[in-house]
Order: sequence, then C-alpha cells, then structure tokens
Amino acid sequence: MRKTLTVAGTFAVIGLAAGALYPAKPAFAGDQLTVTGWGGASQAAIRKAMFEPFTKATGIKITEDEWSGEIAKVRAMVESKTVSWDVFDGNGTDVLQMCADGLLETIDWKKLGLDRSKFTTADQQDCGVPQLASATVLVYDKDKLANGPKTIADLFDLRKFPGKRGLLKNPAGNLEWALIADGVAVKDVYKVLKTPEGVIRAFKKLDTIKKDVIWWTTGAQPPQLLADGQVIMTSAWNGRIYDANKNSGRHFEIVWDAEQPGFDVWAIPKGTPRLDDAYKFIAFASSPQALADVTKYIPYGPGNKDAMALVDPALLPHLPTAPEHMANAQLGDRAFWLDKRDELRQRFTAWLSK
Repeated sequence: MRKTLTVAGTFAVIGLAAGALYPAKPAFAGDQLTVTGWGGASQAAIRKAMFEPFTKATGIKITEDEWSGEIAKVRAMVESKTVSWDVFDGNGTDVLQMCADGLLETIDWKKLGLDRSKFTTADQQDCGVPQLASATVLVYDKDKLANGPKTIADLFDLRKFPGKRGLLKNPAGNLEWALIADGVAVKDVYKVLKTPEGVIRAFKKLDTIKKDVIWWTTGAQPPQLLADGQVIMTSAWNGRIYDANKNSGRHFEIVWDAEQPGFDVWAIPKGTPRLDDAYKFIAFASSPQALADVTKYIPYGPGNKDAMALVDPALLPHLPTAPEHMANAQLGDRAFWLDKRDELRQRFTAWLSK
C-alpha cells in the first residue's frame, strides 16, 4: 500500500482539489460511508487500494457491506426511504436497469471533477462510473495442448481442435462469439445481432459445436474442467485463470482475441444522506493511482484509461484493458442486453433443450 501522502496526492491528479470542489471541513468520528461490494478477492483488493487510503486521506471511515447483485435490495431501500448504502459496486447492465427505474443518482461528472471521456464504456451509463474490468476469455491448458487455439474461430473448429469445450450457460457472450467466429467484424456484432437474421445466424453457428459443449455456471468450474482434462478449451474469467496459474501452478494460456471485458461501476442509491461524501469517495476511487493500485492485488483492468500508465509493466499482460488486448476486444452493449435479455434467455433455454 502506498503511504498516505502519495494517496492523498491522487486528488491533485484528478483535479480534485479539496478546497475547489468541496468546502474543507474537519473529519469527525461520526463521519462514515457505507460502501457495498461483491466480497471475496475483489473487495479485499479494493479495501487495500481504495477504502483504507481514502480513510487516511479524508478521515471518513468506510463501513463495508456485501451483496450478490439483488436489484430488489436497492429498490426496497429507495422506495421505503431507508437508504443505508451510500455507494455500491454494481454490474453495468443492472445499474442501467436501476437507473431507468429511478433508483439511482444521475452522475454529475463536473462534481466528480473527472473527464467522462477517459472512462471506458462511460458513454453507456448515466448513473454509474466504470471502475474495474474482468474479462471473459478463451483459455486452454498448455500442458495438454501445446499448439492451442489462437482465435475465437478456433473455438468452433472441431476438425482442427477435436474435443469438448466449456462455455458459460448464458446467451450473452456466446452469441457474440458465434457471430465473430462466423466472420462478423467485432465492430459490427450488435448491428447484426439486433436483426432476427443475426440471431438465427448466431444460434446456427452455436449448433456446430453444441454436442461438444460442457456448460458451466460458476467461475470456479472452468479452471477445474481444464485441470481435469474434461475440456480442451473453455471460456473463463481472466481473474480465475490468473489465480490458477499463480497459486496452483497451472499453465493455462489465455487467448485474448475478442476478449469480452465487463466493467463494474460505482453507483449511488437515490436518497443517501451522504451524497457529497459519496462523490468524494467515487472521485478518489476513480483516480488513476487508486485504480492502478488495485492491479497489485487482482488482475482487473482500470476503467480510467489514464491509470494504465501507472500500472507495473509486469502486470500489464494480465489485464483486460492492456492496449494489445483491447485492440480486438468485444465490448458488450449494455442497452442491447437490457432490452433483449429476457427474450434471448428464453430462446437460449429452449435451444438447449432441443
């Protein structure tokens, strides 16, 4: 962890001069914010890189809570006017839904003192500030497959790579990869998928490997499927693969072609009585230095593009937001999935049962 003086300097880096944007005031013992996250390794990393330095720099204590993404929790707090969370870490699509439902504060970027254009996918969010990205990637075990896949098209090539492959049991991500493997340019994926013909085309491509797919539902499964030799390649979350290699001695190789980064976002429930301090925290946590510091503990890519220059070069190859990985990244369209999620999930479930 960096010393308090260095962390406090991040306010200057992002233009958050305490006297300029917020009236200076002493921190009292009762000053605290409740910030809610996903728990586990990601919250532990955020605690070290953001919560503890923020408290040292401002005197504002962070009280932590955890959740599993239940929109109903936020809705109940806001509608009953008993808001106990000040800031929470949310899935981008769910935050978009809550924003549309009037459950969240609209982000005032001027009050944050941040340049919205510096944040990847910020143009998709009115109520969220992108913070960290994990990615769905294609992975294989170098110990079992010396000359492995190089592109998403290889995932669908049963002649070149015979054997079982693992995929998340969800249409999101798989439909996009199917179109890319079928020759659609990454930039045109949603243009095609928004048409009935495009959806048919995606499912038709998935048909070509359906009998050879083992479907997974939790992040722990793909590394285990690879380790057990049940699949020759699988989609997986990059953080799980990094952990398996670092802490379990595995030699799993990530194929970054058409990686699918997913950014969690900071959001503020409507009605928090500590709105100004919530903004202070998000501004601090969104600074280049704070986001770069998170990468020391977990391989999640910073949402603020300026943070990449501060990341240890040795860690860059493991981050979804490394420039070479982002060059052909397939960024999800949150609005598309918010609109089509239920329809395509029903279709996917019916397709699986055939």
